Amino acid sequence: MSKDAAKLDEWNKEIAPSSELRKWFDHKKERFEEFAYRYREELKGKEDELNELRKIADNETLSLLYGAKDPEINQAIVLRDVLLHEG
Repeated sequence: MSKDAAKLDEWNKEIAPSSELRKWFDHKKERFEEFAYRYREELKGKEDELNELRKIADNETLSLLYGAKDPEINQAIVLRDVLLHEG
């Protein structure tokens, strides 16, 4: 689905994993644990963006989108956990 077709309210590229990390991960299940650790490390410098997402989630439904085929090993899972447990 394209960004336009999704009719998104917000698209925050700053909160996404770096291109280098995404390419390294390559959606390989055996790399997910290390990917999650590295992504969390990247997110440590993004507290303003994370807090903005938390504010949105406090007032309305927040949907985290991802382009991976596997619903259990992707950046949205890591981001969700960070938003819920590390804030």
